[in-house]
Amino acid sequence: MMNVLVVFGTRPEAIKIAPVIAELRARKSEIRTHVCVTAQHRHMLDQVLDWFGIVPDFDLDLMEANQSLGHLAGRVLSRVGEVLDQVRADVVLVQGDTTTTMAATLAAAYRRAPVGHVEAGLRTYDMRNPFPEELNRRVTSVAATYHFAPTEGAARALLQERTPSGKIYVTGNTVIDALAMTLSRPVHVEAPWDGNGRIVLVTAHRRESFGGPFESMCRALRRLADRNPDVQIVYPVHLNPNVREPVNRILAGHPRIRLIEPLCYQQFVHLMARAYLILTDSGGIQEEAPFLRKPTLVMRETTERPEAIEAGTARLVGTGETSIVECCERLLGDRSDYERMAQAGSPFGDGKASRRIVDILLGKAGGIEPFRPREMSWPASATC
Repeated sequence: MMNVLVVFGTRPEAIKIAPVIAELRARKSEIRTHVCVTAQHRHMLDQVLDWFGIVPDFDLDLMEANQSLGHLAGRVLSRVGEVLDQVRADVVLVQGDTTTTMAATLAAAYRRAPVGHVEAGLRTYDMRNPFPEELNRRVTSVAATYHFAPTEGAARALLQERTPSGKIYVTGNTVIDALAMTLSRPVHVEAPWDGNGRIVLVTAHRRESFGGPFESMCRALRRLADRNPDVQIVYPVHLNPNVREPVNRILAGHPRIRLIEPLCYQQFVHLMARAYLILTDSGGIQEEAPFLRKPTLVMRETTERPEAIEAGTARLVGTGETSIVECCERLLGDRSDYERMAQAGSPFGDGKASRRIVDILLGKAGGIEPFRPREMSWPASATC
């Protein structure tokens, strides 16, 4: 019987690891599954746990107001270590690039427990963008044993860092598994718009954009609403005060901008499905939107998901006011350009990533072979 400990702490991690937990629990004759949450994001995490029916075996409840990254990392390292001393895991599974991911990986590595990294190999090669995610995922890759890369591009990045090829597996991205599970269930979404015009859905909350870049993004949204009377901007506003202050100061009160509270995951997925296009600085939405055939403009200077840019379903537009407005208005005004992006397809998987990951852990013949490199080239960052 294999003992597996799954550790996560934020809503994005929970969404992407939930299908893996479901698959692990479906193999209960072969695997004993333990779930540990750090609750790095308490309220938003709990929504996802409820939706996917996950009851943690260990809830560390480490969220504190305004805690520093160093303070959080230290607490995760210590408390997850205590859990590992109880569980004696054969494998520890972590997901993505959060502080929980990095610190839990170190806790496991200090005890010589193998770590499986779900969504391994994403890179921007810029430690400041995104921060601290680029740092977290690179530290995790150094210490991990199994590298579950969502795409061949991510696998290639790991190879370039001299990660042993026999430990790299291209599985697809588990976010597609979660998305398919969610779309298969009915969800009520109270419409945050008046039913007229095309919906431009916005998410923006990244730490590296706080200050001037974030205010520039807000000004761009206001200009878009001013200049396009057939458009309604819907923006679920992150709880961070560094987001809320400029958003409310610059955008509140506009008749075609709807500032709403953060939605639970399943409601947001169904809202994405209704949107005309998406403006975001989120990583996960860059993966979800292609599956939903929604053109996406990425309000960042870099992206660790170049596959979406290469496929043509997303464009990197930066944080500048003029660039955001021009690129968005091009899609609003040019139907053929819009359709090219909408029909570009998803490069992030087929909804079977979780099954592949568990097969690999179990050494099943039905699993996939380690990554074998072939000639590939990195895509250039595309703009509008």
